[in-house]
Amino acid sequence: MSGADFFGVEELNPYEHKESQPDKLKAVAEHELLEKSFAAAGIEVVKVPPPVNCQDGIYTANWGLCWQNKFVLSSLPNLRQAEEPYAKQVLSDLGYEIISPPGRFSGQGDCLPCGNYLFVGSNYRTDKTVHQFLKNLYPGEVIAVETVPAIDSDGKPIINKITGWPDSYFYDLDLALAVLSPELIAWCPEAFTLNSRAKIAALPIEKIEVSLDEAINGFACNLVSNGEQVIMSSRTPLLQSAVEARGFKTITPEIHELVKGGGYIRCCSLTLD
Repeated sequence: MSGADFFGVEELNPYEHKESQPDKLKAVAEHELLEKSFAAAGIEVVKVPPPVNCQDGIYTANWGLCWQNKFVLSSLPNLRQAEEPYAKQVLSDLGYEIISPPGRFSGQGDCLPCGNYLFVGSNYRTDKTVHQFLKNLYPGEVIAVETVPAIDSDGKPIINKITGWPDSYFYDLDLALAVLSPELIAWCPEAFTLNSRAKIAALPIEKIEVSLDEAINGFACNLVSNGEQVIMSSRTPLLQSAVEARGFKTITPEIHELVKGGGYIRCCSLTLD
């Protein structure tokens, strides 16, 4: 985890509105609460200073993908590129071998390990060229999926005015799918294209369905699970009930400022393998 010291809104995704800037003191307090929530679940937190003057440097999930001793470094949108050398240095200092992908890549925000599977997003923050790169590199099975685009009033896909990239309310996969354990995921079927929806439905793993309302308005899928406890949104009672019915304990910190950047609980943490 890093910190909320430089956190701000620049409209890099559909959730951000420049007129709704976060309250810095409240954002810092929420980030500290989130760190305490991880610790309460028995998760070890490695804390680093946030990259200076990087408004999205709080969202460390987007720095890359870690497994074993390797770190696949992200290739981020234009206003986030200053985070890349910082992330490279931080993970190098932690002993990881740094690997650069052949195209844009959004790290663990768009790339979710689940047992033998590696779910990878497409089109918005991760290029399809990266899928084959990961297939050649990752020991498990890469499951490439795509979420639905954000649509304008004419029914046309929206291109983000700052990044120049296609946009979606599920621009990163961790807004549409969550890994609860190697055998169980939570996912919002309506967030995916028909082909990707069918691909996920056919996988031989257990699934909890998340409503479109809780996925978009509650950031339901943007959670962290250690296989026993789940740190998740306080605004998703349906998913929380379903998760607890599976035997998980839940921790639901109140997060209001951090969400203004289009990220939530999982976005604020990079899982170290």
